[in-house]
Amino acid sequence: MQKLSLLFTKDGLQYQLSKNRNVQHEQSFFMNEETGDNFVSEKLDEILAQKNFQEISVISALNHFTLMPENFSDHESGYDLIAYNSAVEREKEELMLSVNKKFGVQFYYTFPKDFYQKIKSLNLPTKFNFSGEKFLNALNPRSQKEIHINLYHHQCEFFAIAGKKVILYNNLDVNSEVDFLYFIMFTLSKIGFGIDETQFYVYGETTENETFISELQKFVKYLKIVFDNLPKKNFILAG
Repeated sequence: MQKLSLLFTKDGLQYQLSKNRNVQHEQSFFMNEETGDNFVSEKLDEILAQKNFQEISVISALNHFTLMPENFSDHESGYDLIAYNSAVEREKEELMLSVNKKFGVQFYYTFPKDFYQKIKSLNLPTKFNFSGEKFLNALNPRSQKEIHINLYHHQCEFFAIAGKKVILYNNLDVNSEVDFLYFIMFTLSKIGFGIDETQFYVYGETTENETFISELQKFVKYLKIVFDNLPKKNFILAG
């Protein structure tokens, strides 16, 4: 059975076509000064029109989200909670929920209704997930203070974890690697993570973000690149 995996980021769309976990084809599309506002929507139409798949996996890395404890049940307030982090247009955004039982947290996030309806209209088995939940589920932290950073194209997400408990999650646009580095250092000071006692782990588009990594290495004592996105072995789409 062929599976279509879709990853939506702030300025692009990446997809993989796989069979029995073997990636057969993958491609990325990113907006730039020459692309129109409907660029991602048009690329989604082209991908879905191929119809050479029998199931779909959708991952949203769009930074419209909020993180809550697993036992939080006031789902009606999901939109309002997300609005504290970013502007929400309810008529244009579908409210979604991803639960991570491993760490006892859940993510409310929104996904463009236009994209959601196009995908659902195919009437195929489809699973939607938030990138933060998928990333978190792949982590196996130890009993220490850790920062796990997953890098995308002009974007990243990161977790602060202590004693196998999630302390903080954020998903940021990274137009300036220096700004992101400053934000990480500022965050450490606010949550009581000493620079010398914190273990840093980096995943994703590490080659594309070499400048950020080299600058980070100047400040931190321990940094390990766990995973680099190699062709046909994309971390966030794997599995």
